[in-house]
Amino acid sequence: MSEQSKQKVIVVMPAYNAARTLERTYNDIPPNVVNKVILVDDVSKDETVEVARQLGLKVVIHIQNRGYGGNQKTCYVEALRDGADIVVMLHPDYQYDSTLVPELIAPIQASEADMVMGSRLLGGGTLAGGMPAWKYVANRFLTIVENLALGQHLSECHTGFRAYSRRMLETIPFLLNSDDFVFDTEVIAQAVAFGFRITEIAVPTRYFAEASSVNFRRGVTYGLSTLRVMARFLLDRAGIRPARQFRAQLKDVLSRYHAAEILHAQNETP
Repeated sequence: MSEQSKQKVIVVMPAYNAARTLERTYNDIPPNVVNKVILVDDVSKDETVEVARQLGLKVVIHIQNRGYGGNQKTCYVEALRDGADIVVMLHPDYQYDSTLVPELIAPIQASEADMVMGSRLLGGGTLAGGMPAWKYVANRFLTIVENLALGQHLSECHTGFRAYSRRMLETIPFLLNSDDFVFDTEVIAQAVAFGFRITEIAVPTRYFAEASSVNFRRGVTYGLSTLRVMARFLLDRAGIRPARQFRAQLKDVLSRYHAAEILHAQNETP
């Protein structure tokens, strides 16, 4: 058995009102690639939980709505607890092509990257795929700013289709991040702060009625929050205002009563 085939791959789905798209998203995941799918429901008002259970997914239900970032925190804790070597974050709204999971995880399996993002802007056709023009412009502007601040050359920093190595998720203190949408930006900044390797693959753009999306007002709030994260990162790097978010490790912010079952790799003896 190859080293790649021995790596445990877990897909996590941060879900909110995804009953109409969940089954299509799940069924498109290629067979024999993923070991487990975990859906975390953030108090959906539809039948997301019932559909997930019918599909045989592991379902975690929040007792109250925690937001997109708060949902992801639960996703990653559960995946680490279940022994994932690679964690794929996939929105269950069918906005991203889950047939591309093998391509997304391949750089991590080959030890060429610690974080892989599915970029809708890498291969072109973004506007033809339905992305509103104002979102395209905002995405490009924010990505340029983030590249300058983080010293990266990414085509898109705002994708909901990502893969992470266990080593990265066991290191970055993602529990300190926002419970809102800017969580994704903070994870990229943390990956850079801790020296992890980031790469991308091209994915198609899908925008349609059932796909989740932020409106213009929420988009403005998200954009300003992204710029604040970049400012906080630069102030930390310059030593002007150190931020625990970019310096502490996950083991430093976890309760000692949970660390043993979550930080598997760090508990292994060489």
